[in-house]
Amino acid sequence: MTIPINLFFWTVCMIPIALLLILLIFFQWGASRAAPVTLGITGLLSVTVFKANWAVLSVELLKASWSSISIIVVIFTAILLYEIGVKATSFDVLNRLFTILAPNELIRIFMIGISFASFLQGITGFGVPVLIVAPLLLKMGVAPLYAAIIPLLGHSWAGTFGTLALGWQALLNQTGIVEESLIFQTTIYASLLLFILTSLFNLIIAFKYGKKRAIKKGFLALTVLSVVQGMGQLIFSLIRPELAVVLPSIFSLVALMLLSKTALYHEPWRINKSKIMVRLNDDCSLQTQTKPTISQSLLPYTLMTALSLLVLLFTPLRELLSSVEFGPSFNRTITGYNFINPAIASYAPLTPLTHVGVLLFVTCLVTYGYYRKIGLIEESCLGELFTKTIFKTLSPSIAIFSLLCLSRIMAGTGQTFIMAQGIAKVLKEKYVFIAPFIGLLGSFMTGSNLTSNILFSEFQLHVSEQIGLKTSFILGAQTAGGGIGTSIAPGNIILGTTTAGILGSEGRVLIKLIPYTLVAAAIFGVLLYVDFKWL
Repeated sequence: MTIPINLFFWTVCMIPIALLLILLIFFQWGASRAAPVTLGITGLLSVTVFKANWAVLSVELLKASWSSISIIVVIFTAILLYEIGVKATSFDVLNRLFTILAPNELIRIFMIGISFASFLQGITGFGVPVLIVAPLLLKMGVAPLYAAIIPLLGHSWAGTFGTLALGWQALLNQTGIVEESLIFQTTIYASLLLFILTSLFNLIIAFKYGKKRAIKKGFLALTVLSVVQGMGQLIFSLIRPELAVVLPSIFSLVALMLLSKTALYHEPWRINKSKIMVRLNDDCSLQTQTKPTISQSLLPYTLMTALSLLVLLFTPLRELLSSVEFGPSFNRTITGYNFINPAIASYAPLTPLTHVGVLLFVTCLVTYGYYRKIGLIEESCLGELFTKTIFKTLSPSIAIFSLLCLSRIMAGTGQTFIMAQGIAKVLKEKYVFIAPFIGLLGSFMTGSNLTSNILFSEFQLHVSEQIGLKTSFILGAQTAGGGIGTSIAPGNIILGTTTAGILGSEGRVLIKLIPYTLVAAAIFGVLLYVDFKWL
């Protein structure tokens, strides 16, 4: 590669990210509008500055198209499941259930926005937690903006070991580390940083609900929630990584239910002037008359969980279903600066029979069939459900496709590499402070801790070896930083704004979230720097 690593090229590399943020935050454009414009500018810079030819651009666009298919399928099926629930009024029942389980409104927000969202991240990922949890929070009276924000913060700690540890496995695969002691140390360090992350974001959610009064009232619940999730992930990541989010999330949900039976939390309690709540009709959820029973309303989530765990944890069935796999092949490409993208025989191979989108679609079919059989929804509404789903999927799909194209073009023309390499070259051993921000950058660009680890973990490994840093610290910070970035990834935000009914407000969400994410990443960086100096 002959791209000069200097201030000019590094600045040009930053233009797409800066432009995207400016359009989202300052111009208040929706992601479905800002992302295509940013993509167009990025393509122009790639050709004129980074000497990308048509072969490079076309291959990277095709890669993005292929990757977007699996994500859009998840978006479509998750929204379809949401529309089925709306039609059957199951969200009213679920809201009533959570009210019975947790009369304390703050504890109820913890249960839905943190524990339940994290559980969904543990078994599915791909933005499903935000899609499903936002309307549940909306039903209990959370303002639409915060109905999107809370699950974004609440599930971010679960990115590394969520989706049955796909993100963690990607880090191990990309770096090729096999030494047990190094894997052990990296696991410990990543889990400890994620423990800090869940504690910090849980505290922020409580503070936004009711400032000091909410923190004082919810302190015990906050402590239990954070310890169960953080320590639970630490323990299970060493024993069974694929369950390191699923089980702690379940345990935290049970812990909050048990706390709700104690003298401190068993009485109805709320902050009437909470800035994140909408007080239109007091206790309307308690008087709402709905058709489905609690078990009927829980059917889709129970079924989705059972299918996911059965397919992904029962080895013989998983191996059988995974035998159906395919992915497109791509030829080797090279830019005018000799940045090489090697040939790929099977790019991001898809196993459709174990794919989250397929499992969600099966859940939709079974749920729809059952609800129709017992009379919760009419037989004639299927067309209406699909029409609403397609309409709601269109805008997020445009944004997701554009963002993935943006990410792939930047990676395929060397821009992503130059950004990270320039930082490492200038900072040298002080790079430890920036390592979490690299992971954050990766998940911000791609919307996933998994893809952040694919994009940057090998780079982080090489930098740590070149500069003489402790590899376990850097890799742990990479994946923990990736967890932070999932909360501000435009692709994830747009899923929350979709089902919260505020599509186009992605910039408003970003404005609220960016300070928290920068503080979290800075805390990680300081801890790394202190550890580097003292250990």
